[in-house]
Amino acid sequence: MSAAAPPVNTPSLIRQFNALTKPRVIQLIVFCALIGMVLAVPGVPGWREVQRMVLASLGIWFVAGAAAAFNCLVEKGIDAKMRRTAWRPTARGELSDRQALLFSSVMCAIGSALLYWQVNPLTMWLTFATFVGYAVIYTVILKPLTPQNIVIGGASGAMPPVLGWAAMTGDVGPEALILFLIIFLWTPPHFWALALYRVEDYRKSGLPMLPVTHGNEFTRLQVLLYTLVLFAACLMPFIYGMSAWLYLGVAVVLSAGFIGYAFALWRHYSDALARKTFRFSLIHLSGLFAALLVDHYLFQAP
Repeated sequence: MSAAAPPVNTPSLIRQFNALTKPRVIQLIVFCALIGMVLAVPGVPGWREVQRMVLASLGIWFVAGAAAAFNCLVEKGIDAKMRRTAWRPTARGELSDRQALLFSSVMCAIGSALLYWQVNPLTMWLTFATFVGYAVIYTVILKPLTPQNIVIGGASGAMPPVLGWAAMTGDVGPEALILFLIIFLWTPPHFWALALYRVEDYRKSGLPMLPVTHGNEFTRLQVLLYTLVLFAACLMPFIYGMSAWLYLGVAVVLSAGFIGYAFALWRHYSDALARKTFRFSLIHLSGLFAALLVDHYLFQAP
């Protein structure tokens, strides 16, 4: 008689579904949306405004998680070829296509309903448009067709502060568009730094990422040029009057640091330096928006 097979130690179903939402990415999305909400409210928010912020953040989290899950479903074959993504439940076959699609659909429906009925219709439609932009236009169309995928598709990733602003005001003001511009210009150097040291993964996957189609040196130059343009965009909140000197100081230091990493990467490439540049880009954006938040309450709020 053959011995019974040992039990398979697999993650729980809840953990698998949670992994589909790309929790770290969603945290940054909700954080940026929350910054947009806070900056849209003059002074310290009252209880009703705090309630709206919580509900809007929850709705955006649901829809963003749905988009991430749909992305995992569409790219399961590509994910399986890349070390960075091979662990995802869809890539490993731990979740079926039906389970992933149903999960994404339910998440999107719950988030959209929450935003429509508890926040406002504009925020719901903008968030749904962001879902379509990322899950369909970027994932299905742009990503496999053009090395400029992350530039064009970056518009979806830059939407969170616009969503937050719309949630609190019911419209999209120039302040929200400034925040959008910062994230839009931040996305290419952030992602290309990752693509540089993961280039073999992308080459095996067949995706036309910039380091694959145009080479390492060209990509490094693009990273440097984008950080220079980003520096100018990061000054706009101060120039427009959205922030005071605290934000300006932080923006200058962080942007100069990002340029410094990009310049070093351009002159003397190494995978280790590309990885450090990628990690610093996360510090740059998080620190920038945190400075906007602190500046708002210290110098802008009555």
